[in-house]
Amino acid sequence: MLPRLGAKYQVDCEVIAKPQADYLTDEYFALNLPVAPAIMVGEEIVTEGQDVDDYQVECALCRHLGLPPPAQTKKRWF
Repeated sequence: MLPRLGAKYQVDCEVIAKPQADYLTDEYFALNLPVAPAIMVGEEIVTEGQDVDDYQVECALCRHLGLPPPAQTKKRWF
């Protein structure tokens, strides 16, 4: 998802992956970052501790870039 959106909007994506135990340390909490798994766009936390769909991430990216939200092409019925 992130490489596709990065190419579509010409932005750099940074992926940080660590062992789960690294996210539970006092040092990590002191950084004031979201609980993993998480997605941040700029300073906005899009999701924290759960999955998120592509559309929500793309909307956050558009807000960050000052663009109108993308058209939602299909609806999901869960």
